[in-house]
Amino acid sequence: MALFKQPNRTIAADGLERFDEYIRTYGKNKNHPLVIIASFYKGNVLAMLKACLFLAAQRSPVWVIPLVTANIVDEATHPGRDFLRVILLNLGIALLFLLQNIGSNYLATRLYAGVNRSIEGSLRNALIRKLQYLTFMFHKEIQSGRLQSKVMRDVENIYELLNQIFRTLFFFLLDFVIAISITLQKSPTVFLFFIIVIPFTVMTVYFFRRPIKQRNRAYRSEMEQTQGAVSEMLEMIPVTRAHGLQEVEIHKMNRYIREIVNRGYRLDMVNSLFGAVSWVLFQGFQILCLAFTGYLACRRQISVGEVVLFQTYFTQIVGQISVLLNIYPLVSRGVESVRSVGEILAEPKVEKNHPTLPLGTLNGQIDFVHVDYRYPRTDKWVLKDFNLNVRAGESIAFVGESGAGKSTILNLLIGFIRPCAGQILIDGKDLARLDINNYRQQIAVVPQKTILFSGTLRDNITYGLPGSDDAAVNRVIAEVGLDDLIQSLPDGLETRLGEHGDRLSGGQKQRVSIARALIRRPKLIIFDEATSALDSVSETQVQQAVERMMSHCTIFIVAHRLSTVKNADRIVLIKDGQIAEMGNYHQLIAKKGEFYHLKVLQS
Repeated sequence: MALFKQPNRTIAADGLERFDEYIRTYGKNKNHPLVIIASFYKGNVLAMLKACLFLAAQRSPVWVIPLVTANIVDEATHPGRDFLRVILLNLGIALLFLLQNIGSNYLATRLYAGVNRSIEGSLRNALIRKLQYLTFMFHKEIQSGRLQSKVMRDVENIYELLNQIFRTLFFFLLDFVIAISITLQKSPTVFLFFIIVIPFTVMTVYFFRRPIKQRNRAYRSEMEQTQGAVSEMLEMIPVTRAHGLQEVEIHKMNRYIREIVNRGYRLDMVNSLFGAVSWVLFQGFQILCLAFTGYLACRRQISVGEVVLFQTYFTQIVGQISVLLNIYPLVSRGVESVRSVGEILAEPKVEKNHPTLPLGTLNGQIDFVHVDYRYPRTDKWVLKDFNLNVRAGESIAFVGESGAGKSTILNLLIGFIRPCAGQILIDGKDLARLDINNYRQQIAVVPQKTILFSGTLRDNITYGLPGSDDAAVNRVIAEVGLDDLIQSLPDGLETRLGEHGDRLSGGQKQRVSIARALIRRPKLIIFDEATSALDSVSETQVQQAVERMMSHCTIFIVAHRLSTVKNADRIVLIKDGQIAEMGNYHQLIAKKGEFYHLKVLQS
């Protein structure tokens, strides 16, 4: 029974690692589509060999029936004394091969479809895994819609490519080898005819190969760009409608759609011409074969049955070449998708995480030591020789003009980006030498842009903490003032929020985001403009929750609204990437420096 065992269809958690291990072997050719495709089948070779065995059995009637037909035709034209026995014997052989086709087809499909579906799942899993670990800057530089296209559309194209390569190409090779071998054995003259004529069909493929490849690549690229633009358009709908810019957005999207239509039309025309030319050539070759073998039969060099045999085999070979030519656009599209997926799988911008020091339980002491930072491909230093020592349990608020470097400091602290020079010490240990995932699991971040998903309110609050009890949930709900919201929802905590939490107001979303952070009871919590979307009542409730956490954990706050940071232990005014002023609220007001003037402007 081991022969019929279904292949391992577990979606491989190590799909990315298997890919990386394989392509490293091939050096400079690691991004070649054939290398990438070969990497997909690593570990599945035995299952595919079994599938080939059953595919050969499934295909066998195609080779046997022409022989049976030739035998019966020859017996009919020159009947012998045992003609009935010959006919019945050939009939029995044909029926036997036909009937076994059902079982062999099922077993072959079970094996190769199981492997290919497993590869499809592993590919998507590998892409998702890679996307999770690519750097923060990578995700800022590429549209999310293009990444979605790679995960869904390109992987689907690759699955179709694998099926076509495995089944269609394998059948072609089998048909060609069997038909040529039998033809050579029966008539070297007809064999020579086959060898001369068949290359003409290959020339057709070569002629159309380049334009089809170019059209497919251009079409895929345009489709990715359009998908990214559609994703942005959907996110911008509230802004578009608020400013009455629907027609402007429609006009912009129409340009993308027209380009897709034009590129798709050009691709269709090439494919259509390709199909028409190949069909005419193949029909002409078949008629030529019939005329040639008919001539040989008239010369008594072959029998009438062999005319039927050779015509059938030639039709099979030409037919398989025709199938290969017809699926070439699909194969070309699949190869482009392989390249597209390979770009992500081989992307070197992976977040570095090579821990050499244990963090243990986070206390919350933070030190910025001579930190410099500038963003890639820019000459401007966002931070220059930045130094700051923060005690465990201290609350630090960053204020200053936009672009001064406040959010960059937070991104460095979270580990989204690494300093160009200097160190960030966590409890006296270099952040670059710690396990970044272990560190992040002990902190909480409330971003400026609230990010909710389409689950329930409870799911959004307890994200990543499935074991949270009702007491913990109720406590943070009270701390951030969500009681009134829960009472207004039809199913309370179990109410589904819709995509991006669109059933909630901006202030409600922000409070849910803050509750998600507080339920973790972190030792370090980061607020990046976390109260910017709140009304005065909600802001007061959140401030009170933050104040209750003060002295229990280290808090970093970025805020433009200075009333938000009034109770922070220290307020740090950032200007041109350096500390311009630092002290508590009353000290900075008394100093009557830049912070004082900012306060006056907001009064």
